[in-house]
Order: sequence, then structure tokens, then C-alpha cells
Amino acid sequence: MSPRTTPVRFDEARPLALSLARSVADEGYAVLLVRDVRGRFTLIVDDRDQPVDDERREHWHNDLTEQLTPYVTGRPLTLASQMITADALLNSPRASPDTLRPSGGAGSVRLLDNTVVGEDWAKVSTPGPEADGSRTHRTALYGFKGGVGRTTATAMLARRLADDGHIVLVVDLDLESPGAGPLLAGLEGLPRNGIVDHLVEAAVGNADGLELVTRTDYVPRSRRGELWVAPARGRGTDGVPYAYVDKLNRVYADLPGSSFADRLADAVEACENAVALGDSGLRPDVVLLDSRAGIHDVAAVTISRLCDLALLFGADNAQTWAGYGDLFAAWHSSGRAPAIREKLRMVASMVPDTVHHSKDDYLGAFTARSYECFAALYDELAPGEAPSCAADVTARYAFAPSEKDDSAPHHPIPILFEPGLVGLGAGDARNWQDRAFVKAAYGEFLDTAAQLITAGPGDEEGTR
Repeated sequence: MSPRTTPVRFDEARPLALSLARSVADEGYAVLLVRDVRGRFTLIVDDRDQPVDDERREHWHNDLTEQLTPYVTGRPLTLASQMITADALLNSPRASPDTLRPSGGAGSVRLLDNTVVGEDWAKVSTPGPEADGSRTHRTALYGFKGGVGRTTATAMLARRLADDGHIVLVVDLDLESPGAGPLLAGLEGLPRNGIVDHLVEAAVGNADGLELVTRTDYVPRSRRGELWVAPARGRGTDGVPYAYVDKLNRVYADLPGSSFADRLADAVEACENAVALGDSGLRPDVVLLDSRAGIHDVAAVTISRLCDLALLFGADNAQTWAGYGDLFAAWHSSGRAPAIREKLRMVASMVPDTVHHSKDDYLGAFTARSYECFAALYDELAPGEAPSCAADVTARYAFAPSEKDDSAPHHPIPILFEPGLVGLGAGDARNWQDRAFVKAAYGEFLDTAAQLITAGPGDEEGTR
């Protein structure tokens, strides 16, 4: 491979490094590509069963150095036979397989990406059933940009689900801009502590006894449902200043043996357990996680790990699609597209419906752009490639919905724009479901979202 004559930039470094790693794996070696926090690469080759001669080693070393500089470490190539902790590194659970490399070939490629923040976007998992076999439906509500009505929609959806007879817990994870707690319970109705208190106190082993949740005074129509809220910011203690900013400055750090992701998951679980201490003695069967906007660690953990459904809010503008495009591209490049796309559904928020800008025209344009964005997560045949049989299509290209497929992740659930909902407060939201403008704005969203949230595996009707 001839040396490069132009500088390598960050965007080019990863594809180049993976290409070099694959060429080494094609010779029958298991390799681990490690990227440090500055974006530089080291290639670790497992040579313990198949020794590497000096000529081959020098060739690989030179290729890495010449092709990746400056995005290569001081030791571009390391052999496992020369490492004391080779197995721990080569078998690290943080390493991801190269899913874009054709299977069945010689050798293997894995990538270990070390980052300061954002690593949890690529760690996709879905919560399992509870210890007693019951299932808690956990839904994240997320917008790449703020100001799209996500928190108001969370409150509306929570009331609808409680009306349907569910025990609902809303957890406010928008730590930098708390809103769900005051909206649902009012400032005076908040519990003494919030999510940020649990994150801080748990870091020093002091989380027992926190008052994290409160049952709101909303009376569901079913009389069976309950509506609880766990705010980001608690009410505090009388006579003691509530040092919210000081706490927030400390919550994101990874501690020895306890990552931020683990501590956030523990905080949500503590809130769920606290609901079970209420009058009914039951855990929530629906949890709504109001996530903060942007590509942030809170959102990464919430979407990738804590939920089984993520409602993605957006408006039809360049910022929305550029942001989601970057996020979907990251899932694609990390090989997590098949896992994450099962969780996602787009929400078109603040949809206009006027003489000059009809709902149908807006949603048509929104759907087209959403489909273009989601295509990074969908399967497709390579140009000119034809499957050998119908079974091949099902096995390899099963998830390739059309643009018009109204059950696909990209197909938007609409919320109409309604000025009367701007600045909604807890007192203003009483008897919301009886107001005609609310029914018009939220009707389709509430019906569709409630069905998606409460559907069990293989149950598309969404019965409890």
C-alpha cells in the first residue's frame, strides 16, 4: 500500500484503520483495533497460535504508520504474545465486533473505542422482565433539539395511560432543564429529593432513605390507575439551601467500579421501587423517561439502555435531520443498527394545520426526510445483488420498510401545534382531556403511543 500524500482527518481515520485491520484478519488472525480518547489507533494482533514473522510485522507496522498518521499511537502494532494482559484486553466486554465485515472469513475484527463521553450510544440493550416475571414498559421521550413540546407530551401521555388503568411513573431525566416534575405535581407537590440527589448521595453510599417520588393528585378516569412523578430537582429541606448546581456539577463522573450509566440506571430503579411503597403496594407497569435533548450521556443511557421504546421528537428543519443523521450514522458505524431500530419511533411535533400549510403536506415532507435519515438503520440489497431464495431475503434483508409503511420507525406520529398548550402548568392541565383543542392536537399521538408502549412482544394491539 503506497504512502498517503495528504493529511488524514478524523473522519477518514476510522474507515482506514478498519480496512487495515480487516486485511490483517484476512490472513487468519483475531485482531483488536483500539482507539484512544484523542482518536488514535493501535492494532493488537493475537499471534499466540499463529506466529508473525518479522517481515509481516514490519509490513503491518509501516502500513498503519503511513496510512493513519497522525491518528496512530506511538505503538501502532502490538502482538498479544508480548502482552501480560492480552486476554483481558482481547476479550473486553467493551469491544464491539466489526459487523460490517462479511461473516465466514478468516480471522476476526473487534473495535474498542475509548471516549470521554458518549460511549453509551453504542451499548444497546433492552431491559428484561422483573424478578417476578412481570414486565415494566419503559419508554424514553427524546428530542435532538429542545423546544419541541416533549415534556408537555410526556405529561399528556402519562395522564392518558393512567386513565387506561396503568400505574405510571414519569422520571425527569432532563437534569439541566427540569420540567416534568413541576408540570405534573406543582412546585409544592414535589418530593423532598430528586434524581440528582440520588446520583450524588449514591456516589458516597448514602442513598438510603431518600424521598424520590410523589403520587400526583391527578384522579384517573378508570379509578384504577395511578400517576407518580420522580423529578430531577426535589423540593429540598426547609431552611437548607438546595445546592442543585453544585450537585449537577458532580453527577456525570465515572467512579471506581460504578459508571455514570450504572448509577443512572440505579436511580431509575430506586424510583420504581419507591412507587411500590405507596398505597397500592405495586410497582409501576409503565415508566416514561423524559430525556434531555442533544447528543448527551443522559440521552445515550436512556435510549440505548433504559428503555424498550424511544419516541424521537422532531420538527421538519435542517437542524433536526442533521442531528438525527449524525446519531443514526454512529449507530450504523458501530454495528448497532439492528438492535436500536427495534426501539425507535419518530414523532412529528408542533405540526401546522393551516390554509397556507396543511397538515398533510407537512407530514408528507416530514416523512420523506425522516425516511432518508432512517435509511442508515435499514437493510438493503447492494446494487445488482439478488438473494438466492426467499428465505435469504427474510434472513438477511428483513428490515427494509418502504417510505409509506405507517408502522415503520421513520413514519411520524403527529402532534398538532396548539398555542394554548404553550406555558402549560400543573394547575392549567386539570381536565385536559376534555378540552377540544387538546383532543385535536394530541388525539392521534396519544392513541398510537399508548398502543406502542403497552404492547407486549408479538402483541401489536397493545393490551395490558
